[in-house]
Amino acid sequence: MPAAVAHRPSIAAADGDSGPRRSLILAGGGMRVAWQAGVLRALHEHGLRFAHGDGTSGGIMNLAMLLSGVTPEDMCRRWQSLPVADFVSFLPWRDYVRSPHLPALGSPDGVAQRVFPHLGIDISRIHGAQGMAGTFNVCDYTRKVNVSLPHTDVDRDLLVAGISLPIFMPPLRRDGTIYMDSVWIRDANPMEGVRRGADEVWVVWCIGNIAEYHDGMFNQYVHMIEIAAAGRLNEDLEALAAVNAQRAAAGRTPIRLHVVTPRYALPLDPVYYSGGITGEELVAMGYRDAAAYLDGMSPDGVAPAPEVTRMEVQPPGRRVVEEMALEQGRLRLVVEVNAPGHGSIPAGRICGSVSLTDLGDGVPLRGGTLSVVDGGSLHYAAALRAGGEDWTIEVLRPVRTAADGTQMTLRRGHDAGGEVVATSVVSEASHTVDAVLRTLGLADPHPVGDLLRDVLDRLRALVGRKP
Repeated sequence: MPAAVAHRPSIAAADGDSGPRRSLILAGGGMRVAWQAGVLRALHEHGLRFAHGDGTSGGIMNLAMLLSGVTPEDMCRRWQSLPVADFVSFLPWRDYVRSPHLPALGSPDGVAQRVFPHLGIDISRIHGAQGMAGTFNVCDYTRKVNVSLPHTDVDRDLLVAGISLPIFMPPLRRDGTIYMDSVWIRDANPMEGVRRGADEVWVVWCIGNIAEYHDGMFNQYVHMIEIAAAGRLNEDLEALAAVNAQRAAAGRTPIRLHVVTPRYALPLDPVYYSGGITGEELVAMGYRDAAAYLDGMSPDGVAPAPEVTRMEVQPPGRRVVEEMALEQGRLRLVVEVNAPGHGSIPAGRICGSVSLTDLGDGVPLRGGTLSVVDGGSLHYAAALRAGGEDWTIEVLRPVRTAADGTQMTLRRGHDAGGEVVATSVVSEASHTVDAVLRTLGLADPHPVGDLLRDVLDRLRALVGRKP
């Protein structure tokens, strides 16, 4: 066991902190927990610090990064640059030959030897983390219980076991005990924070929770995970409500609950692995979703009830990545375009990042919108925060040009009438406008042909183009 290296994680509470004692609960979500890195950057920039962190399943990786001393900003960079194929490695070929007794579809070597080092996970630094106690949840299959391991006691193999999902990766066998992913028992452990005296519990949740049930073996395997994960969380929330009732009867302040989730369920891991979504996009979406929660949250948090992780069913639409070269930098936009219904023009939500001389490099966007204005021009508007100030960035894109004439405006504050600080002409864009309009169709495997043709017909009519 390597010697502990003492350090204080950047998100850890300071000694003598007089503020509320907070517990950070990082739930699972497979490889898609890249989304959590964006959330953590937003929470850190908001000034939130934590005395305790807990990780389950995929959330183990992000907690291990934090306790290794990786800053939330660096976490985002590491997830953005992680080759997603590194998650996959294979067993010796002899194991596949005797397939009736195959221990799993894959080996843990890719995670242990490539993913963990790339993410900056360092066991010696995890052991030496100060100011923030950590707990990692692993299933003790032998006893059929969840075990919360203190950060001072974990090793690399136990962390890998905590994300070893049955069928996909083999369990860890050690000293007569079998360890694996705890997702079938729990996928988040908020009551560990309660047991440790938290005044506030912050749950970062990215397991899907919508009211739709999909056909197909893989979808239904995922649904089983969702049922187990959300079902156990709901039991914990019921227990938290009971604790708060007891505290209220005793004249004590209730434990505040905050839950950050995506608005829509995130794409599943096969979509991420196949390139249908990237780590960069997931990080940007996480930052936007957390910023939205922070901007609108109540200081009293949310009521502990099953609805706190409920997500909306995403309307038909498509995600378009736009990259624009500016005179002073670059703008990268992830635009989620939805077609609300027949007869309506699609609108979009924005996340992404901007690099500008006046702001800095890779500043994440807090959210924004895409709309069609001025006879068919595309209008992008997004908010961001840099240098302790709020800013608004706008791009107006004429319909018949790829880049020429596209104008960027940077303003102070969130008001469209705020002081103009900089303007720039877009010199290069990753898509022509016609290509952008053509991608405003649907990517989901629903009956989309008629709607896609309808969307294109309406857009062409709007901009005066003939089919």
